[in-house]
Amino acid sequence: MENFNYHRPATVAAAAALLKKSKDGVYLAGGHTILPTMKQGLRAPKDVVDLSGIKAMSGIKASAGAVVIGAGTTHMEVASSSAVKKAIPALAEMAGKIGGVHVRHKGTIGGSIANADPASDYPSACLALGATIVTNQRKIPADKFFTGLFQTALKKGEIITAVSFPIPKRAAHQKFPNPASRYALTGVFVAQGKDGKARVGVTGAGPAAFRVADMEAALSKEFSEKSIAAIKVPPRGLLNDMHATAAYRAHLVSVLARRAVAAAK
Repeated sequence: MENFNYHRPATVAAAAALLKKSKDGVYLAGGHTILPTMKQGLRAPKDVVDLSGIKAMSGIKASAGAVVIGAGTTHMEVASSSAVKKAIPALAEMAGKIGGVHVRHKGTIGGSIANADPASDYPSACLALGATIVTNQRKIPADKFFTGLFQTALKKGEIITAVSFPIPKRAAHQKFPNPASRYALTGVFVAQGKDGKARVGVTGAGPAAFRVADMEAALSKEFSEKSIAAIKVPPRGLLNDMHATAAYRAHLVSVLARRAVAAAK
């Protein structure tokens, strides 16, 4: 690991100003991606701006229509929140299955979403629930946020400050985890909005999180396993690696979607 300047600002504005002045700086949230890459010599930033000291970025607020989670809120805090369990139990359950206990106590929702790992869990929830990613500059609909492999709509220096999740009528998450990393080999989050419309978010299967339009249309007409039983996801464009073939991942999407619909409440 190369030498770097460490900063721990107390406000979002200060953090943004620090990165703006740096020629090669990065934000640090939970650190589960940036620190390993720095140790391996894959990244050598001159400035590391730690966001963990910004208290305004943590916490959970629930209203009649949405649950707003601060970007600095850890996975464990989401999983154990009584407000999240009451409003969107599927989101709390999903957070409780991320990585191991040490990862859940340190990793943050904002860091996970900003990193946009194709196998992370939160992107599927963001897409299925129709979330809005709030930054220090604007509000970004989840449908326009995840743009590719480890790529998002975030501009240089932009900081996720919170994520707003509309409260659905019912929802559920199902994941086929890699037994070693607990990342999603494939994960599916299904939600039915209070207007009756369904959304299906998928992670782990493709280079970026995506929705399944055919399933959404069928579930919006009839929210049941049988309505999507015959719907298949084409393997073209899906990940094909040492862990699973594209065809197997496509099969998992169908299986996990049916399980999620059955479990939705």
